[in-house]
Amino acid sequence: MERPWYKNVVIYAVNVRTFQDSNGDGWGDLPGLTSRLDYLRELGITCLWVQPFYCSPFKDNGYDIADYYRIDERFGTFDDLADLLAQAHARNIRVVLDLVMNHTSDEHPWFLASARDPNARFRDYYVWAAAPQPVPPGQRTIFPGVTSGVWSYNQTADAYYYHRFYAFQPELHCLHPEVRQEILKVLDFWLAFGVDGFRIDAASHMIEHKGTSTKTVRRDHTLLKQIYQLVENRRAAPFLLAEADVQLEHLDSYFGAGDEMTLLLNFLLSEYLFLAFATQEVAALERLLSHLPERSQHTQWANFLRNLDELDLERLTEADRQKVYAAFAPQPTMRAYERGIRRRLAPMLDGDRQRLELAWSLLFALPGVPIINYGDEIGMGDDLALPERDAVRTPMQWDASANAGFSSAPADQLVHPLISSGRFDYHTVNVQAQAGKPDSFLTWMQRLIALRHEHPELGWCEPQVLECDDPHVLAHLCRWQDRTLLLAHNLADQQRQPMLTLPDWPQAKVTPIFGAQEHSFEDGHLALTLPPYGYMWLRLTASEK
Repeated sequence: MERPWYKNVVIYAVNVRTFQDSNGDGWGDLPGLTSRLDYLRELGITCLWVQPFYCSPFKDNGYDIADYYRIDERFGTFDDLADLLAQAHARNIRVVLDLVMNHTSDEHPWFLASARDPNARFRDYYVWAAAPQPVPPGQRTIFPGVTSGVWSYNQTADAYYYHRFYAFQPELHCLHPEVRQEILKVLDFWLAFGVDGFRIDAASHMIEHKGTSTKTVRRDHTLLKQIYQLVENRRAAPFLLAEADVQLEHLDSYFGAGDEMTLLLNFLLSEYLFLAFATQEVAALERLLSHLPERSQHTQWANFLRNLDELDLERLTEADRQKVYAAFAPQPTMRAYERGIRRRLAPMLDGDRQRLELAWSLLFALPGVPIINYGDEIGMGDDLALPERDAVRTPMQWDASANAGFSSAPADQLVHPLISSGRFDYHTVNVQAQAGKPDSFLTWMQRLIALRHEHPELGWCEPQVLECDDPHVLAHLCRWQDRTLLLAHNLADQQRQPMLTLPDWPQAKVTPIFGAQEHSFEDGHLALTLPPYGYMWLRLTASEK
């Protein structure tokens, strides 16, 4: 059986309008992204997640789409997209796009037609009611504290429409047969350009029975199966990455029987990683790893520390969430939506190189594929003066020249201001300052990514968490075919010397390959010395005593 290519990629998430401006209008664009592909190749990126560039009012970073079949002219043309795909593929970089069809912009022609005429075919594309309906606990607004509810009045229709996100993002009735066909048509359109797959935005919300007053959320997975069937007919190994931030017991359903989503964003892992970082203890993280559903030969986790939204802590208990807030978002302005944190990774960890290395080493060591948010490979900061999630969407910092090399436009015309003061000032934190420097964080990240490519077992194995006599150390084995890795991470701010028992390895050759080196091994007992926030990757090979 041919191995799916997506089981062992390193994904780079890029916000096109803040990555590279090619024409001096202050907006990043597709030609600008294409011009930076050599940088991504040298970094070791093998999959590029390109966020929305469709026609949009851009009230929500392009996730409010007004036309699914057009590229917003500020990003470029269809020829520019074709060139990006050709140039990326020539560098062995796959390209996946966001499919955002849980909701549209309220400026989309479908919604305008739906509002104008209650008898039009488009009326049933959305969920309407004469009066706001009761809202069950599981279907409240996604943005508490910013959006007041899930029903908004439309004067043209003289009716209320349903939206889980912002009021300018009315929800499509995705279970309606005609809407399903529209979704499949959009997928087919972009597949014809040669894209390699899709991230399915708000996948768990797409398949909800919307606007009902039932006490529990009901979901119909038929649409996800139809999406899989279409993409599988066009691509030998369909890349379908679902945003499904649901409870643990529901996660496995999005893989289906190998006939739905092929990758899932691992939201639970992200939350428990930060709980572990905050408490310097690994017990809760160990429990999660032991309960995550097993992956099949065709499915995969997509692991991340921070994405381009907030760090969502919704699944933690209130007590545990407060521990994470205290460690990483002590000020209310650092928080978002009564559940999360709107900061980038480097500021959350105070720019501490040891802690950053620990966090990234642990992410890359866990089974699944890692996602890097653009700029995190150089330790970019955030701008909390920007509203909501825009705090982490500042322009990419390429060098110390005007506008950080992002754009030649006047500074007041940039899509967002540069970070130009403080610890993460672009004059000091930028690609040029770190490229080729042996001791830079960027060079360290390049080594980590190369190491991940050299060890495909991390994409295939199921983790075997090892018993450890130290509550601050996570140690696990990764076995696949004839390859075995042992990966140990010290979450404490003090040196730890854990003892691990390896009953299946009474004799072995133990070879450190990354991180700390000091260890001893005798009769199945492995003693490690890990510095504060230290990590150690070791190769185990059988040996005769």
